[in-house]
Amino acid sequence: MSALGHYLEQEGIATVSISLIREHSAALSPPRALWVPFMLGRPMGVPNDPAFQTRVVLAALELLDRDAGPVLEDFTEDAPYEDLGDVPEALNCPVSFPRMRSDGSLGERLADEIAQLQAWHEVARKHNHGRTTLGVTGLSPLQLGVYLTAWLSDTLPAPYREGLVPAGALKLAADELKTFYYEAKAVQPGRHSPAQVLEWFWLDTAAGEAFVALRDMAANSADPGMKGIATLSLVPRAVMPLLAARQAGS
Repeated sequence: MSALGHYLEQEGIATVSISLIREHSAALSPPRALWVPFMLGRPMGVPNDPAFQTRVVLAALELLDRDAGPVLEDFTEDAPYEDLGDVPEALNCPVSFPRMRSDGSLGERLADEIAQLQAWHEVARKHNHGRTTLGVTGLSPLQLGVYLTAWLSDTLPAPYREGLVPAGALKLAADELKTFYYEAKAVQPGRHSPAQVLEWFWLDTAAGEAFVALRDMAANSADPGMKGIATLSLVPRAVMPLLAARQAGS
């Protein structure tokens, strides 16, 4: 969207975009962008809160009064809690909540975690009338876990689609697995703020551990594309203080 904004501006059409990853917008320098501190896939915050969503939209539209700078402004409000209470009516509640295993290899723990979350993701699909944002890679969540952990072994995984460069394939797979986790988590009963979901994923799951290891692997790669996703994509900027605090306390 940032690149498209430049083309539209050249034709005299003013543009503004909503950014979920600030580093991407800073690198691409769109004409006008509003960064929002919400979880991926939710540029307006949470569902069913039109008052909050309106504030986000108005904050973005106000940037149209600014010359194409580039302009990158931060939205100062966090998304409201999403209070789901009990599991939605007519849906069967999975019996147990996933807990991160402490034994086994990272790949084994990740596979076990994904298997436990499958039931919650099915609840999410039913709650959303069958809709999901998964499917870009064509891999199942378990296959995504196998593919990603293979990058941490001595043998690089075979490409799952022709025409993708390694860095692009890794980023798509990582984004899709993270989406699976977020969609599954969102439907679990309770109050879920974006900050809580962020802490859960990055501090309490094998997937978060795997993503940090993938970031370190990519940062040490000789491939410039891999170095790029290590800096901008695999681990968000907002997560760095959490990881630093965890490391300092360990």
